[in-house]
Amino acid sequence: MKKRALFNWSSGKDSTLALYKILQQDKYEIVSFLTSISEEYQRISMHGIRVDLLIKQAKSLGFPLTLMSVPSMTTMETYEKKMEQTLRSFHQKGIEYSVFGDIFLEDLRQYREEKLKSIGFKAVFPLWKADTSELIQEFLTLGFKTIVTCVNEQYLDKSFAGRIIDEQFIADLPENVDPCGENGEFHTFTFDGPLFSQPVTFEKGEIVRKTYPKPQTENTDDDSDYGFWYCDLIPN
Repeated sequence: MKKRALFNWSSGKDSTLALYKILQQDKYEIVSFLTSISEEYQRISMHGIRVDLLIKQAKSLGFPLTLMSVPSMTTMETYEKKMEQTLRSFHQKGIEYSVFGDIFLEDLRQYREEKLKSIGFKAVFPLWKADTSELIQEFLTLGFKTIVTCVNEQYLDKSFAGRIIDEQFIADLPENVDPCGENGEFHTFTFDGPLFSQPVTFEKGEIVRKTYPKPQTENTDDDSDYGFWYCDLIPN
């Protein structure tokens, strides 16, 4: 009997490849995607993806989608309480596994595992410790297609927002940028590939810059905000 699992879905390439890997294992039944969205903007928070597009994506992939709305400027405490409530509702239905697309961030993995353990969940990481250069090549070789929806201007300039990831994109990345953006350098939206029943269609909208305050815990005298470039994707 397969283990019933929830999939923490970001809509991007790492989630997509992790889903591909977990389905290959044939050990887990994915009962639902779980995605956190901004209550105010109705978008995936860091990826900037509209909910309408996210719904189309999940439908093409053939999985139920659970949306967890959180306030746009929420505190970590509020987020954790909302997540715990959501996970407990799934746990009551006999679901005990939670899948993530994380690759090598040890602190994040430890945080996820500790929080999940307190609720009765076990975390699953299909991509863990894989070489990110090899992962992005595998992603492209399999035939997946993804577009960059957000870039962190600490690492990349505006010109990278709205680009399709291909060999040229990888070649253009600065040396200090992980090819999978695992350090938060960029975020993506996957719209086609072997798991999709049909491509998720959209038009590229405007590219806008948004800023966010730096965490108060950071040891720095620089009080400037973090800047990100977002490419809006409009469902069609």
